[in-house]
Amino acid sequence: MPALGLAAAAATIGAMFVIAPANAAGGVSATFTKGSDWGTGYEGKYVIANGSGSTLAAWTVEFDLPSGAKISSLWDGSYTASGQHVTVKNSWNGNVGNGASASFGFNVTYSGSYTAPSNCKLNGGSCTAGGAPPTTTPPPTTTPPPTTTPPPGTGGKGAPYLYMGWGSPPNPQTVMNATGVKWFTMAFINASGGCNPAWDSSRPLSGSADANAIAQIKAAGGQAVPSFGGWSGNKLGPNCSTSAALAGAYQQVINAYGLKAIDIDIENSDEFENEAVQDRILGALKIVKQNNPGVQTILTFGTSTTGPNFYGNRLIDQSKALGANVDVYTIMPFDFGGGSNMYQSTVNAANGLRDKLKSTFGWNDATAYSHLGISGMNGLSDQQELTDLSTWTQITNWAKSNKIGRLAFWSVNRDRGCPGGGVQAACSGIAQNDWDFTKVTAGF
Repeated sequence: MPALGLAAAAATIGAMFVIAPANAAGGVSATFTKGSDWGTGYEGKYVIANGSGSTLAAWTVEFDLPSGAKISSLWDGSYTASGQHVTVKNSWNGNVGNGASASFGFNVTYSGSYTAPSNCKLNGGSCTAGGAPPTTTPPPTTTPPPTTTPPPGTGGKGAPYLYMGWGSPPNPQTVMNATGVKWFTMAFINASGGCNPAWDSSRPLSGSADANAIAQIKAAGGQAVPSFGGWSGNKLGPNCSTSAALAGAYQQVINAYGLKAIDIDIENSDEFENEAVQDRILGALKIVKQNNPGVQTILTFGTSTTGPNFYGNRLIDQSKALGANVDVYTIMPFDFGGGSNMYQSTVNAANGLRDKLKSTFGWNDATAYSHLGISGMNGLSDQQELTDLSTWTQITNWAKSNKIGRLAFWSVNRDRGCPGGGVQAACSGIAQNDWDFTKVTAGF
């Protein structure tokens, strides 16, 4: 996700940057909100808003957790804990321009009843805008803001697909404990009764197996990336009449789970090959990014062996034309008649996407790779293309060396052996140990 306030900060390069006191003009504030709660833990978030009239060069937020509660994981910041007192300092998101905001999120485990954090301090002063000043003001710094494109949020994460409505879905914590994987892409959210999101158009956002799986993933220190669409089913893109309505459907899911990323798996003719729906999706993602600057947006679509096809190229061109601000463009290099060398076909397709991103956005190789993803198919594909464990390891090593933005595969459900079994929902069609492909992906 882009560093918040980067544009505002960049306009003042060469000027003095100060750490604004908590009672500066207009004030700076740190506001806590609670996301998902699974009974033994919850996800929390602090948003640091800067209305001081100048750039906030760095921030430190302190707060106290109640007895029996502790941080299990924290992102977009670095933290230390002394007893129940937690101190969080900015990481990549320190420069916050006037009128902009930054945030960090965390998971807390607790026993008994939920109690919110207390005694919040921002840079030594009150967390409420216009509150008491800090006792000391840290010295100013002349460090300029970064001038290179920041990494797109969760880029660099291995997040294989997990589908709770199909293929004997495994318990996610079992897979996490066995492999070390922390992220899952959760399939699929589609339309239920018009422009209403539901898992497989039928399972509700709360109380379903999918919601329980996400709670388990978060409780184990991981993150889930809901995926909208897929090949089959009743899609939100055609059912929501406007970009604003579609963005509202996406927002329901973001709010339900306190998300860091969403994946739009745009396939089939009803979305991918429908230009009006393509544009509607891109418009919706633009709104989502404006309203949730910390949420990463991912587009996932099919490819030829040499890169995006006509509709893939159009999707990328329109994402720029409409200002969609998409973070990661992920190709699915399978079911494309790739022949016997799936490693080389995957690399060729990925480099074709790299070149398209470079020509469209004016990026260099490194920046293009950071906005590029690969979502493969472990074992046998629908077209009997074979990606064995050795090939997937090669692909993963290539992805690591080029620092691409995302690595996924279809799917964890299939990451079990059934040699000679053909294409199956609950196994890969080849001889392998349980979760072999997930273990490799976890190392990305």
